[in-house]
This record gives sequence, structure tokens and C-alpha cells, in this order.
Amino acid sequence: MLTHYYTVKGYGEHEIIIEKSRFIAYINRATTEEEAQNFILEIKKKHRDANHNCSAYIIGEHDHIQKANDDGEPSGTAGVPILEVLKKKKLKDTVVVITRYFGGIKLGAGGLIRAYGKSTSEGLNATGIVERTLMRVIHTKIDYTWLGKVENELRSSVFKIKEIKYLDSVEVETYVEEGQKQQFIDWMIELTNGKSEIVEGEVTYLEEVVN
Repeated sequence: MLTHYYTVKGYGEHEIIIEKSRFIAYINRATTEEEAQNFILEIKKKHRDANHNCSAYIIGEHDHIQKANDDGEPSGTAGVPILEVLKKKKLKDTVVVITRYFGGIKLGAGGLIRAYGKSTSEGLNATGIVERTLMRVIHTKIDYTWLGKVENELRSSVFKIKEIKYLDSVEVETYVEEGQKQQFIDWMIELTNGKSEIVEGEVTYLEEVVN
């Protein structure tokens, strides 16, 4: 598993007009090629009447699945520019479809490359990009008398609180990077004068919006 990577927040769409042509960007996260292809088919069905539904996706920890489709536009003027934007932004597990309704003015090869690139970039900005960081969830059980101090210290630290469970005692779940695990445990023991029960939990990804 990657320690961290960038991907899109989720589903998004964004439309721009260039020389009277409509370019509608549809964006989504896809962790398998099947998911990406199903999303492309879904958009194609939605816009059967469009002149073009060009697409690209990049999937896998090492970007081993990369596809681009011009869907009738001149070769290399649509799918590749979409894919290049994804690569430039270092995104993973992302699929993009750009639907074009021709407005009557030909853009030429250079104009098409710029248009599809711009539509992709603006679509990604509108959708939002997240950084996913691999984290260990640490469960810290404390007496209620320690809650105020522990919560205040955590909220002013580099660590992120996942959840606080109010049971017989309080259980604070915290996201901790693997390399900071021992540092966190030692800090929590010191903070509570050893009056805490600390258990390592599951490994998961923490998502934080970067734009």
C-alpha cells in the first residue's frame, strides 16, 4: 500500500464554452478498470447526442493502467491531453470524460489539445483533489477526568482525531502515521501519567482536501 497519494474527491462535473462549443467535464474516482469503463459508458448513454465523449483514466498504485480515447476527434487531440493533465497533477485512480457539443467553429489540432486540457484542469479544480495518507488508528482509553486535557493537546498537535467514543470510559481514536506510532504512544503515556490504555487499531487512509 502506498504511504500517500493524490486522487479526486469523488464525482464532479464542470462545463466551459470555447468558441461556441460546449465542453462538459465529468470526473470520478475509479479503483478498477471496470469501474472506469462503466463510468465512461454511463456518460456516453447520458450524452448520446453529443459529437464526442472523449475519455482517459489512470489506475493502480504504480499507474500501470492508463487509457486515452479520442472518440472521433483527430488522433491525439483529446484523450491524450486529458491523460496528460492527470499525470501532471500526479493523480491516481481517476477517470475523466469530456463531452463535446460542436458549436460550428473548428479549433484545429492545437486548439483541441488546449480545450480538452483546460476542460480537464477546470473540472478537476471544481471537483476537488484529496491527498490520501496511510494511517494507523490508535485507540486510547482514558478516564473522563483526562478528557479535557487529552482532547486539547491532540487538537493542537499534528495528530488528527478520528472519533471520540463516550462509554464507561472515554475512547479516543487518533490517526497516526506508522513512523510516528511510538512517539505518539510515549507522548500519550506521559500526558496521562500512565493512566491510559493504548491499543493499535486498523490501518486506513486519511483523506484531506488539497484544493
